[in-house]
Amino acid sequence: MSVFQRSTLDNGLRVLTADLPHAQSVTVMVMLAAGSRYETAETNGIAHFSEHMFFKGTERRPSARQIAGEIDAIGGEFNAFTGKEYTAYYVKCAAEHRDVALDVIVDMLRNSRFDSEEIDREKGVIVEEMNMYFDTPRDFVGGVYEQLLYGDQPLGWDILGRKETIRGASRDTFMGYLDRWYKPERMILGVAGRTGDDVLERAEALLGDLAPTSTGTPAPVQPYANGRVSVFTKQSDQAHIVLGVHSYPLEHPDRYALQLLATVLGGGMSSRLFTEVRERRGLAYYVYGLNHSYTDAGSLYTQAGVDINRIDDAVSTVAAELKKIAAEPVPADELEKARSFAKGRFVLQLESPQGLIMFGLRKEVLERRVPDPEEVLAGLDAVTAEDVQRVAQDLISDERLRLAVIGPFDDAARFEKLLS
Repeated sequence: MSVFQRSTLDNGLRVLTADLPHAQSVTVMVMLAAGSRYETAETNGIAHFSEHMFFKGTERRPSARQIAGEIDAIGGEFNAFTGKEYTAYYVKCAAEHRDVALDVIVDMLRNSRFDSEEIDREKGVIVEEMNMYFDTPRDFVGGVYEQLLYGDQPLGWDILGRKETIRGASRDTFMGYLDRWYKPERMILGVAGRTGDDVLERAEALLGDLAPTSTGTPAPVQPYANGRVSVFTKQSDQAHIVLGVHSYPLEHPDRYALQLLATVLGGGMSSRLFTEVRERRGLAYYVYGLNHSYTDAGSLYTQAGVDINRIDDAVSTVAAELKKIAAEPVPADELEKARSFAKGRFVLQLESPQGLIMFGLRKEVLERRVPDPEEVLAGLDAVTAEDVQRVAQDLISDERLRLAVIGPFDDAARFEKLLS
């Protein structure tokens, strides 16, 4: 039986709980099926900007200082994050203060003022966050890669948006986005840890009167192809690369084989990529591989920070490792190590109330089904070496490889030759 209990209020809002009686803390989190892929070109960045504005004051708590002060007064931590397919707001605190956490989170989401003067002030903060992002190639290269994969559609846009859309945002911009997507059918309240006995009653009292409204869905991702290499020219002492292929969406039948394929390639300090790229050849300080899936798209990729004078060797080595795993079955002992690695990291994630509810809410938001950790562990256990190679052969080939580069280069053709 799953550790999670799921209920649905009359207005369609879901409540997900995971009671851990031994815990001394509780995590209260509201996650919404609304992120940057729900934007238009004119509102790109508004999902993330909205996240900032929810902390700026409500009718009952008129300033950011008052909101923060209530959480500080119970020794709690609170924050939020925006992805392309979801946004979440959370408080972690001692279990005895659960109701304070619930009240603050709901007040922020229901009663934030979105004051025009505060919006204008926060524009400068967002622009500086953008500048930090653009000046951090290790982060920015991921955006260059997704733009290469998806082009000029929401999955290809940066979550932070563009400076012109941020500077042009008004209160009406926020209200248009929130009134469309911040509705009960897209909202899940999650509580994990020592939850208490009356979570559902508190949820009903705080959120049960929200009017049910059908929101529709965002446009599905469209196929996109415009070259195999994207180079962002930037003077630096280190180059950053992302090399990968399109993969599968979240609920694909081969998702667990794909996860172990990514783990063999780049999970941990004994993975193939870490061993070959860093330990044997000294080409990079950091290198890893993983798969990231959306509801209707995905990518298997590796990222590394490499010596600008040896970047050709680095790209060729990573490409060779990708092709090798498609050409040769993974040895039994290596597959078992990858399986144990993936299961172990997953179990560690579930040890904390925050990690547990994050797992549960992502399943609910993106897949709309009750999460069950045992299902994940069983899925990983069922993967064979033949499954891994079959998936690798399906995904990896010369013509499918895509490369994003940030560094002092301006010739994409030079890198295209390395992919064949």
